[in-house]
Amino acid sequence: MGLFDFFKKKEAKPEPQDNNVLLAMPLFNNGDTFDFSKIIDHLKDFWALPVGEYESNESTSMVKIGGHNIIIAGMPLPVPKDDIDGTAAYAYNWPNASAELENHTGHALVTLMSNEGSAFEKFTLFSKVLYSLLATSNAVGVYHGTQSLLISRDQYLAYTEELKANQVALLLWVYIGYRHTDNANSVYTYGLKSFNKKEIEVINSPLSMDELYAFISNISAYIIGSDVTLKNGETLGYTADQKIKISESNGVFVEGKTLKLHM
Repeated sequence: MGLFDFFKKKEAKPEPQDNNVLLAMPLFNNGDTFDFSKIIDHLKDFWALPVGEYESNESTSMVKIGGHNIIIAGMPLPVPKDDIDGTAAYAYNWPNASAELENHTGHALVTLMSNEGSAFEKFTLFSKVLYSLLATSNAVGVYHGTQSLLISRDQYLAYTEELKANQVALLLWVYIGYRHTDNANSVYTYGLKSFNKKEIEVINSPLSMDELYAFISNISAYIIGSDVTLKNGETLGYTADQKIKISESNGVFVEGKTLKLHM
């Protein structure tokens, strides 16, 4: 049975578990696209990944890496402008996104399907595949709709060392949002739910935005990398004397229940 038959079977009976399917859309301008053979070579040579059987036709390419199945489909049409502009409005990491995507003409749909390994392992592999696509093409960035992330090519390729060391590539996986008022600062995560964790918020804190951003980034990376689950009523801190209270309630900037860090 060929890979295409295998994926058709998988699509007909999708697995119900969380995190078994990851999706992202590398973006292309001016009619550019990807070369699947170059991606395969990069995965083997740069990442030294155990690339298994692979198959390709005019529009869709598929490869097995370990126990994970990856589909890369070429889509000769742009991601809807409203989706891009809506995400770009909050993409402080890519301030010129809307302008740089004025000539956006197409995208690739990259999908990882797997029942094996942790969410951290899947996201690490997924990011390596996306990195290889970016490194071997003229893709200008990546759109992660699930995490509300729009990441430029340069930002993605700057994560070489973290991905090679299998470290947490936090800002490729989780959006860290912030809000400032006259008297207080707030920060929140959007994407920890993809790791089966509650999103985190700090609401109306007197601490500086830099302090809050650094703290929530470090805690989020720790949660993902060490598979830690924070719980309502617990405390956390960098030292034995630092005790930041954790409570669970309806989200302020994120839908659903979130964990509030009182700091």
